[in-house]
Amino acid sequence: MKIQARVNIRKAAVYSVIINGLQILAMIALGAYILIDGINEHLHGLLGDMIVITLCAVVCWGAAVDIKEAWIAMKMTVKLHGLDETVTQMTEMNHTLRAQRHDFLNHLQVVFSLIEMEEYQEANDYIEQVYGDIQNVSRSLKTACAPVNALLRAKIAEAEERKIRVELTVSAAWEELPLPAWEMCRVLSNLMDNAMDALDGQKDACLFITLQEDVKGFSFEIKNNGPAIPENMLSSIFEPGISGKGEGRGMGLYIARRTMQSVGGDLTVQSSEAFTAFSGYVPRPRPLPEKTA
Repeated sequence: MKIQARVNIRKAAVYSVIINGLQILAMIALGAYILIDGINEHLHGLLGDMIVITLCAVVCWGAAVDIKEAWIAMKMTVKLHGLDETVTQMTEMNHTLRAQRHDFLNHLQVVFSLIEMEEYQEANDYIEQVYGDIQNVSRSLKTACAPVNALLRAKIAEAEERKIRVELTVSAAWEELPLPAWEMCRVLSNLMDNAMDALDGQKDACLFITLQEDVKGFSFEIKNNGPAIPENMLSSIFEPGISGKGEGRGMGLYIARRTMQSVGGDLTVQSSEAFTAFSGYVPRPRPLPEKTA
């Protein structure tokens, strides 16, 4: 899915220079008019009022265009940030796969040497260790969406570093998502980060990630066995500025839900003493009707 809004940086810069220049000239003209009007009161009348109104209109128009360009630039910056995160995750996964391919021959040579020396138990232990390393990567390569695979790989590795067990269940290819893959990754990344933050310091911490799909659409669940979300926060958790992480936070869940709703889906939450689960769903895009001759 192509990004709809595009910003021509050069065009925006030219507009900014011209419009702000007009604003400066308008203000100079207004000041000059006021001075002249103070000296020659007879100039005050309909013509003067029209000049003032015109100058005010120019200033307001310039401000409106500036705001529009700034708003588009801000939205584009958010999208570029999401794309940058996705590219970084895919690059990390690519490096891991290349390293595994490079090491594969070395592993075979070690196993072959151990078997030749009849060190069968050592060979068995070595194979189990290598197999475990490969499984850690391959278990996140279950969808047909490369950015999602890269994100899963990165988050599984992060969870292991934070002593959090991950249970990943994927029963979906996740092809033809109705929104850009990087936007879906931003939603999943935010939910997984929140879940891992909630699990920090918890005994037997576990993160459950489930990706599914059916004929109607795509769904996921990000669940953790950490503490429950306070009841007074649960009903408003998707509102902007609501966060348990301190002042200046609380936009992630708001943006995540708006992203899902922008394509006809939704994001919901359930929380109890046993677990907290965020469930998301987006419908499949409807095929365009065939044109009849």
